[in-house]
Amino acid sequence: MKAIKIILILLITSWIGCKKVKKLTTFTMDYQSTVIIPSSTGINLPFNLFTPDMPSNSEATFAVNDTRKDLIEQIKLNKLDLKISSPQNGDFGFLKSIEIYITAEGLAEEKIAWQNNIPDNAGNILILETSQADLKEYIKKEKFNLKVKTVTDQLMSKDHHIDINSQFFVDAKVIGL
Repeated sequence: MKAIKIILILLITSWIGCKKVKKLTTFTMDYQSTVIIPSSTGINLPFNLFTPDMPSNSEATFAVNDTRKDLIEQIKLNKLDLKISSPQNGDFGFLKSIEIYITAEGLAEEKIAWQNNIPDNAGNILILETSQADLKEYIKKEKFNLKVKTVTDQLMSKDHHIDINSQFFVDAKVIGL
């Protein structure tokens, strides 16, 4: 009976230890960028905008989290939200739909976030649906871009400056484990 108790204690301790180690091998990476939707944009016509190059700084972030590029198991987009920074009273109601793609040198573009049928009173913050695609090859690159594909359903009298805030979940092996 004593041996069974010892085995149970060892199994429980091992299981808890594995969960703690797994938690230590996950972290998030946040990126911000801005795009401008010009006031001259037509209605019901799709158009594309590109963010400036976004340095991934992945190697530095991986090092801070005791891992390396070759130890990354997967990277997924946790969340992506948009916020109108200008005009101050801006509202996403001018959009009919929006899609965000990630691009990087040597890789095909990948749709990572979207919102369809955006209501007329959408407000100045829009939280997009996100894909579950593994994006590690994009984030491991030195830089990547986001391509914004939109369709508007209202005329705009002013340019709209939109902040793109994204958070990626990283699952990696820790150096030395």
